[in-house]
Amino acid sequence: QVQLVESGGGLVQAGGSLRLSCAASGRSLSNYAMGWFRQAPGKEREFVAAISWSGGSTLYADSVKVRFTISRDKAKNTMSLQMNSLKPEDTAVYYCAADGVPLRVAVTPTRRAYNYWGQGTQVTVSS
Repeated sequence: QVQLVESGGGLVQAGGSLRLSCAASGRSLSNYAMGWFRQAPGKEREFVAAISWSGGSTLYADSVKVRFTISRDKAKNTMSLQMNSLKPEDTAVYYCAADGVPLRVAVTPTRRAYNYWGQGTQVTVSS
């Protein structure tokens, strides 16, 4: 089984930045898309960003486009989410996820497509 561990969460003021990291172990995820989701209190877990298995394609939720950047390091089996210009609305638990299907032709924002999940890391943005 694949294990995913997020890190980098914390409390920042609006307009600040954070960089989240996701470390994978158990197997290489080189052939799997990976993504970030977040869940605020009382709301469903929502898509944030994803990157294809090749690293050549990315997808972002409209709410985070331009402000967030997803990347991956296949050699290190890690993924990151650089979050800039943070807003109070970004406050949530952020989850790292990996696709359950290798070599998927298109990056998907669908939660059910991701079979492996981290424990989550809290991001709190104060106003």
